Amino acid sequence: MEENGIFISDDELNEIIRVRRLKLAELKAAGADPFEIVKFDKDTLSSDIISTYPAFEGHTVKIAGRLISKRVMGKASFGHILDGEGSIQVYFRRDDLGEEAYETFKRYDIGDILGVKGFVFTTKLGEITVHAQKVELLSKSLLPLPEKFHGLKDADLRYRQRYVDLIANPEVKDVFVKRSRIIRAVREYLDGSGFIEVDTPVLNTVAGGASARPFITHHNTLDIDMFLRIAPELYLKRLIVGGFEKVYEMGRLFRNEGMDTKHNPEFTTVELYEAYTDYNGMMELTEGLFRYVAEKVLGTYEISYQGRPLSLAAPWRRLTMADAVKDYLGIDFMNLTPEDAIAQTKAAGVKLEGEVSWGRALYEAFDQKVEEHLWEPTFIIDYPVEVSPLAKRKPSDKRLTERFELFITARELANAFSELNDPIDQRERFMEQAAARAKGDEEAQMADDDFVTALEYGMPPTGGLGIGIDRLVMLLTDQSSIRDVLLFPTMKPLK
Repeated sequence: MEENGIFISDDELNEIIRVRRLKLAELKAAGADPFEIVKFDKDTLSSDIISTYPAFEGHTVKIAGRLISKRVMGKASFGHILDGEGSIQVYFRRDDLGEEAYETFKRYDIGDILGVKGFVFTTKLGEITVHAQKVELLSKSLLPLPEKFHGLKDADLRYRQRYVDLIANPEVKDVFVKRSRIIRAVREYLDGSGFIEVDTPVLNTVAGGASARPFITHHNTLDIDMFLRIAPELYLKRLIVGGFEKVYEMGRLFRNEGMDTKHNPEFTTVELYEAYTDYNGMMELTEGLFRYVAEKVLGTYEISYQGRPLSLAAPWRRLTMADAVKDYLGIDFMNLTPEDAIAQTKAAGVKLEGEVSWGRALYEAFDQKVEEHLWEPTFIIDYPVEVSPLAKRKPSDKRLTERFELFITARELANAFSELNDPIDQRERFMEQAAARAKGDEEAQMADDDFVTALEYGMPPTGGLGIGIDRLVMLLTDQSSIRDVLLFPTMKPLK
């Protein structure tokens, strides 16, 4: 690893750790154990001093944070303190601190957490600085920070030790501050649109609401297997049956599936349902929400993602799945027999496995060959019924459903339906999913008899929408991997 930009061996690292522990032992022996300190009355952040310097010039402040640099020059020293909002230079002088306190300061290590009381001034070089009058060690760092001047670069280590990543790479913290603002803006938009936020169970007896492989756990008292939820959909729609007309839930979902730059086993979504509207209403809501959040967090609809410009301004393109496949592959599904559609799909290099229908071939052609081209915001609408077991069929074509997915930067960010509210049709589709599951499809949906019972009491026409919060954050913070917008992504333990 590196310490202060210089490569050090394992033996040298062990020596650094030994010396730091020795320093701690000496402090404890002298009755100055920093871990016994319970409070420091800081009153100012570095960012406030720097952004409104004239108001602070000459005034005494109390700051606290991590020592991230130290330059000792005889009777005086300079250092930088990193707090929750940034860093600021501190000037330490023996004549002000006293000889004993100054010598003690000189033994402090990079990474130690200090409390400083002093007055604010500007150095001859124009850097805003706190002139220390008193210094207190609040916590001892027993491990050296990696690559002090070059940042923590190893991606695997960054994700495993996010606490070090946040210290070494300040821009990382900015991403998660922005994530918090994005989530707050989503809630503001929905609350302002009359939606009520609710909570539904995370432990489910039926893994329903999406086509995904669940995580299985066991409830000891009830002696039953349960599932971490893969979607809150079926509970939220029960609330629509019960008389709520606009509900949403923000929370974690869990899917026991593959991991890549777009997928993590646990992730955050917002899912919402509105009575008396359809998927067209959900498209309008989606556009409004995305633009509200972008304006609130970034101040613009015109953004850049991975070096390419992107506009979130209205209107967004709306394209049926069949038309998208026709445009990009030249296969006209709407005017082909199932046999010809399947044959042309295979000829285009699309992999088709298991029992293949007209609708499954259409979906696979889109998924494998078209999605990668959808950079600008595009609603792909009218999905085959085979891949949409919870969506209402199109009255004009029973092979299709009133469903859309939103694609931006060649990835899905939202999924919505005109919700199926026919209990007879819903039960039949559950049975079809159960049959697929019995044949080995672990992602096929489980039948939820109680949900069908709820529909039998009557659910009004309803629009439903789910948005991947992590992918929205990726878009608005210009991050290429979902791991860069999750504070603690799932990692395989080190042996």
